[in-house]
Amino acid sequence: MTNLDTPASTPPRIGDPAPDFSCRSTRGEIRLSEFRGRWLVFFSHPADFTPVCTSEFVAFAKAAGDFDAMGCELLGLSVDSLFSHLAWIRAIEERFALKVPFALCEDPSMAVARAYGMLDAASGSSATVRGLYVIDPAGTVRMASFYPMSTGRSVAEVLRTVQALQLSDARAIATPEGWQPGDAVIDLADMTRDDDAGVSNWLYRTRMLEALP
Repeated sequence: MTNLDTPASTPPRIGDPAPDFSCRSTRGEIRLSEFRGRWLVFFSHPADFTPVCTSEFVAFAKAAGDFDAMGCELLGLSVDSLFSHLAWIRAIEERFALKVPFALCEDPSMAVARAYGMLDAASGSSATVRGLYVIDPAGTVRMASFYPMSTGRSVAEVLRTVQALQLSDARAIATPEGWQPGDAVIDLADMTRDDDAGVSNWLYRTRMLEALP
């Protein structure tokens, strides 16, 4: 049973509260608000037992320890039934000899998928796109991405994004293109808009902060 407190006509955007819902999952009845106090990566997949989706679940399962070390949970969703989810997870664990340590929600009414923009409101099809939201401990959407059914996501990029968001929350910094933990960052607290400083100031500040974790 899905129960959205506030059905959304448009998908939540960065800075919006993540719409709450309850659902049956492979780990019992859960509610999104139960994840408050920890970061959450909430993602949809088009269908169980499909090659691209399976590759993503294997990658998320392998990286689950890295997410957990950052205080970040994983939560999957598709409109397939709980019975299908359980069979698919069991097949993944047997075929790849690994545990899938996160919950997978069913969404037979498609209410959650529509509220999060994972399924068009006017669509009669049950296949969701590859939507993904990073939600912070306060329940606020901090990042959103959407991929077509044909294109698998990069789990490493999702992990990197959570790391960057956590670092920018802890310090007055921003992360430049391609940033990885240990790389130089931009010191927002000491940046200047002086035209004389320009690019040289940005380069100087990033060099000064190269040692940040």
